[in-house]
Amino acid sequence: MKLQRVFILLVILVFNGFISGQELASPESVGMSSERLAKIAPVMQEYVDDGKLAGLATFIARKGQVVHHETYGMADIAAKKPITRETIFRIYSMTKPVTAVAAMMLYEEGKLSLKDPVSKYIPAFKNTKVFVGGTMANPQLEAPRQEMRIIDLLLHTSGLIYGWGNSAVDSLYREKKILRWDDSPEEKMSKLAEIPLRHQPGTKYQYGVSTDVLGYLIQVVSGMPFDQFLQERIFQPLKMNDTGFHVPAEKLDRFATRYQLTKDNPLAIGDRPEDSRYRKPPSMPSGGGGLVSTMADYFRFAQMILNKGELDGVHILGRKTVEYMLMDHLPDGEQIGPGFGMGFGFGILTDPVEYGRMSTSGSARWSGAANTFFWIDPQEELIFMVWTQLFPYGVYDIRHKFKIMAQAAIID
Repeated sequence: MKLQRVFILLVILVFNGFISGQELASPESVGMSSERLAKIAPVMQEYVDDGKLAGLATFIARKGQVVHHETYGMADIAAKKPITRETIFRIYSMTKPVTAVAAMMLYEEGKLSLKDPVSKYIPAFKNTKVFVGGTMANPQLEAPRQEMRIIDLLLHTSGLIYGWGNSAVDSLYREKKILRWDDSPEEKMSKLAEIPLRHQPGTKYQYGVSTDVLGYLIQVVSGMPFDQFLQERIFQPLKMNDTGFHVPAEKLDRFATRYQLTKDNPLAIGDRPEDSRYRKPPSMPSGGGGLVSTMADYFRFAQMILNKGELDGVHILGRKTVEYMLMDHLPDGEQIGPGFGMGFGFGILTDPVEYGRMSTSGSARWSGAANTFFWIDPQEELIFMVWTQLFPYGVYDIRHKFKIMAQAAIID
């Protein structure tokens, strides 16, 4: 019975590869083991068979060659629609590295400086104060010792947050509905600027809406809508044809359902394509979490980064710019997690031992709220991803299991 199950799984995987038209390179040609890569599929399939995930996909490329792109389970269980290599995913915060690249393109062109105050481009932030104590009704405030700068938006050291905590500032974010990005960009910036910063700019890493502010700043500096800038300057040149801030009607059949783990149902419906807000363009494209994409598209973006700014003869950024982006720029003593610093849009591994998992120093990573993950390992010339569509974030250990198996397949 077990052999029959493995045979059926292999038939599905081969068929999926055939209908996608994607040719995979020989793993051995780039120093990876076919035998070891073959061990990934049964482990990932268990998450589907055990009812933990509706479906997922895994992807590995080395030295610019795709050696593994497999899919498991369903994009929509009720519709009996399988995950395929063309499935479109909500990538949420994996938007942030894209926004960072857009900002650095303008930096290269001399249109902004990383040390520029944000208020130079968004005047509403000129008078924003810093919270130092008190309550939501009676906060104690002080002036910033230095204004929030563009580099602070890139590093999440701005003092802007998400409003997920218990402080008075978090309460103000929730009261003003900051995470509902249905206001116009100008209205949203005005609301944000009225709320005090959670800490002094440039002193502390705290995850938040910094990259959304950066997206609007890119719009101001470039003179074109943020989504148009990404489309013309990044997505079209890199041939990322299925990446954007909404899913057109002709592509909805490829858009996955997002599921929600609840107390009573591990796969409750969270967001289905037919009712999704992604059916139409947003009033404010979110630079921090608004994109949808496919694995094939995001691979092209990641490979451009691995190639230090270039892909197929298209130069998005200069080599020195990418090298600078992938350095840890946080103040001394600050981390985003054990062993990880922060570059511009990417978490940067600084200490694999402190991280506590097999990894390479200098690797870059980020992830999305619905459990989409990617890693770029410049030393090994390796890109690997595992994606699903489930809230809450980090509920299962798929990323860690897959990461180990992907790296263990290196044999050169």
